[in-house]
Amino acid sequence: MFNHSPKNSASDSPLSIEDRDALCRAAQLLESPGFFIRAVNMVGAPIDAVFKRLPGGAGEMVRKAVTVSLERALDIALYRVHRGWGLFHHENLMKILCAGTGAVGGTFGLPALAIELPVSTCIMLRSIAEIARAEGEDLRSPGGRLACLEVFALGGKSPGDDAAESAYFVVRAGLGQEVRAALQYLAKEPADRAAAPVIVRFVQAVAQRFGIQVSEKVAAQAVPAIGAIGGAAINAGFMNHFQDMAHGHFTVRRLERRYGEELIRQEYTRCRKTRA
Repeated sequence: MFNHSPKNSASDSPLSIEDRDALCRAAQLLESPGFFIRAVNMVGAPIDAVFKRLPGGAGEMVRKAVTVSLERALDIALYRVHRGWGLFHHENLMKILCAGTGAVGGTFGLPALAIELPVSTCIMLRSIAEIARAEGEDLRSPGGRLACLEVFALGGKSPGDDAAESAYFVVRAGLGQEVRAALQYLAKEPADRAAAPVIVRFVQAVAQRFGIQVSEKVAAQAVPAIGAIGGAAINAGFMNHFQDMAHGHFTVRRLERRYGEELIRQEYTRCRKTRA
């Protein structure tokens, strides 16, 4: 939890009390992922070792499925996001839908990956988009759409990560070059051409981090004993994780639009330093 003791109070902060509290809540979400994803990270090494021994080129199958899912999911997930449907606003309902796809994956294991992963990714991305829209993000803009995909790179763990490298702004900085290139391209081109090299590089950069978490999820679901109930629980946990990351990410972006990126980064750092 973040505390606000007198010596660390934000009385001299240019942010309003409400906005600073929102920023500190966002920092807590982004820097301290929930129990489920921490557990996945802790057991990731042994699960990944099992996963690599699965037959049929499972590792390559996951990499392809992750990339295809991210490339195809965005436009599908954002369909009618400004005009309906109201049922997508309910985060718990989206967890249930995602759990349903996990039940299929848990029942049929690895062979279901090519179907289950794109569907579950679309559901997660739609929920992310609804959270973004609630925070004032313009989802008709290229920047707003790319920001939705960025969420899939947040809060996980990659080989070589240490405490500093897992920080939210470091991950954003790591994606920064691909984001800028993609935005420059999309500003010149009226159509969102997903096959453009700069778009492909951005998707691959996100997929590199997202794929690590997916590989651990698939490895767990591929265990014969996991079953439909276990698969549903795993997917619900992943949905909850990415909803938390979306709340944090788009809160930060909303405040950046209001106060400027540099100031919000400074205040975000102050929030982290006051964390108990």
